Amino acid sequence: MKLTVVFKDGSKKEFENLPEKFIIGREPPAHVVLPSPVVSRKHCTVEIENGKVFVTDTSSNGIFIGQNRLERGKKIELPLNNPVIIGEFGLIFTTDEEKGGTQQKLSEPEIKKQRVEVKSHHKKEPKAGKKLTPEQLDALSGIRDKIHKRLLELLDLRWVDFTSKPDEELKNLVNKKLDLILDQMRGDIPAWVDLTTLKKEMLDEVVGLGPLEDFLRDDDVSEIMVIHKDLIYVEKKGKIVETDKRFSSDAALMAIIERIVAPIGKRIDESQPLVDARLKDGSRVNAIIPPLALKGPCLTIRKFGKKNLTIEDLVRFGTLNKPMATFLELCVKGRKNIIISGGTGSGKTTLLNVLSSFIPPNERIVTIEDAAELRLPQKHVVSLESKPPNVEGKGEITIRDLVKNALRMRPDRIIVGECRGGEALDMLQAMNTGHAGSMTTGHANSPDDILRRLETMVLMSGMELPIRAIRDQIASAIDIIVQQQRLSDGSRKITSITEVLGVDDDYNIVTEEVFRFEQAGIDSEGKVIGKHTATGYLPSFLADFKARGIPVPEDLFRV
Repeated sequence: MKLTVVFKDGSKKEFENLPEKFIIGREPPAHVVLPSPVVSRKHCTVEIENGKVFVTDTSSNGIFIGQNRLERGKKIELPLNNPVIIGEFGLIFTTDEEKGGTQQKLSEPEIKKQRVEVKSHHKKEPKAGKKLTPEQLDALSGIRDKIHKRLLELLDLRWVDFTSKPDEELKNLVNKKLDLILDQMRGDIPAWVDLTTLKKEMLDEVVGLGPLEDFLRDDDVSEIMVIHKDLIYVEKKGKIVETDKRFSSDAALMAIIERIVAPIGKRIDESQPLVDARLKDGSRVNAIIPPLALKGPCLTIRKFGKKNLTIEDLVRFGTLNKPMATFLELCVKGRKNIIISGGTGSGKTTLLNVLSSFIPPNERIVTIEDAAELRLPQKHVVSLESKPPNVEGKGEITIRDLVKNALRMRPDRIIVGECRGGEALDMLQAMNTGHAGSMTTGHANSPDDILRRLETMVLMSGMELPIRAIRDQIASAIDIIVQQQRLSDGSRKITSITEVLGVDDDYNIVTEEVFRFEQAGIDSEGKVIGKHTATGYLPSFLADFKARGIPVPEDLFRV
C-alpha cells in the first residue's frame, strides 16, 4: 500500500512500505507527520487489511471525504484513489498494483482540484460564536467552562509561575495542554463547533485578553467596551456596534482585568473596585467591578494607533482645515498657552499629542497624566504618572502633587493630560510664571463652558479665592481654547478656535472666535455636511509674532 500526501502549495510526498497499522499526526511518534496546528498530535489510526484501508478518527478537527466528515471513534473503510482531507492536506491511498496509474491521477489539474477542496472545506466550516442559536451559545459557553477548568488542573497553578515565563513559552505550554484536552473531550463536543476557532479563543483567554484580542489587532477599532461577560461593543470607524464575542464567565473577565492592572503595580478588588491602567502599547484602560458595577465586571479600552498621527493626518480626516493647522502650529511655536476642550471620545488627547509635536526639540517638557497616553517625539521629555493609594490607603500621589513638583524641575513647558480638579489652580499659576506654551485638556461642550469649568476646578483646590481673582488668573493664563467635538456621524472635528482676551469691567471673561465649523446639514448617508471657516477676526498677538520673527501668512484669516 502506498500513501501520497498532497500539500496546499501543490507539492507532494509519498510513503511506501507502511506497516499494517500506523498513526497519522502532527508530530512524532506519528508514522506520517503532517505539521499543522489544525492536525492533532494523534489525528487518526490507519489499518491495512487484505488490500483495504480502514481509519479511526481520534482528532479534534476531523477527517473529510469531500464535505462529509467521518464519524469520530468509528473504524471506517476509506475509498482508494480518492482524496481524503486532513486539515490542509490531501491524502490518497493506492494499492501496489495501481502505483503507475496513480502518477497520472495526481496530475497538476488534480492537485489544484484537491487544493480547492481543502480550502472550500475550511471556508464552509461554521465559526464558533457566529450565527449560532441561543441554545448553541449556551452549550458552547459550558464547553469553554469545562475546558478552562481542565486546563487549570493540567497546568497545576501551584507550580507554574505565569509572571516569570516569557509570553511565547507560556503560549506553547498552554497550546500543548489545549491539544490534549480537546483530544480527551472529542466525544463531548458537537460537530457544529469549529475546534480551531474554539482552541484559538481559549488560548487568547488564558495567555492574552480573551475575545478582545481580535479587536486589539483590528486597526479600524478605536474603542472596546465590555458591558458584562456576554455583551461587548466596539467603536469601529466612528460607529459603536455590538459584537458577537463573549467571555466564558465573570471569573474569566476578572482574570483578564487583573492581568492588565498587575504589571503596572495596581490592584482591583472589592475594597478598590475601580482602576485606570494601560496596555503595553499605551492603550488606556478603565475597569470597574462589583459592588459598583451591578451587572458584573465592566471594562473599557481606548486603543492607541500604531503610529503617531500628524497634523496632515487630521487635515486629511477633516478634523480641521489647513489654515487652522497653520494657526495652531504658530500658537505652539509662539508659546501660547492652550487648553483643548471637548467631550469624552472627542479626540482631545490625540490633538494634544499632535500639537505637542510642534514644540522645538531644544525645550525641556514635563508631561503629567493619570494614565500615560502622550507619545511625544522629542527626546527631552520627562513623563510623570499619578499613583493611587496602597492597601492601607497611603502613598497616593495626585496630579496636583506632580504639577507642584514639576515646577521644581526647571521645565520650559508643562503638559497636563487632563485637568479635573484642584490641579487647575497650580496649572494656571505655572502658565503665569514663566512656563508659557504649556497645554492641557478639559471636559466641556463649548469654550464658554470650559472657562466656567476652570472656575469650578480652581475652587476645588480648597483655596478661598474671590471669583474676580479666579477669572483674572484664568484670563491671564489661557491664550487659546480649541473646542473638539464628536459629531453624530462619528467624525471628530475642531468646531471652534477661540482667543481669550481678558476680563471686562464686570469681570466677565472676554473671548473672540478665530475659526469655526459651520454645519449645513446631514446627507442621505447620515454624514455631516459643513465646512471650517475663519471668522475674519485677527488675533491680538499677531503683532507680537511678527516682532519675534514668526512669519504669519497674510491670507490665513481670510473668510
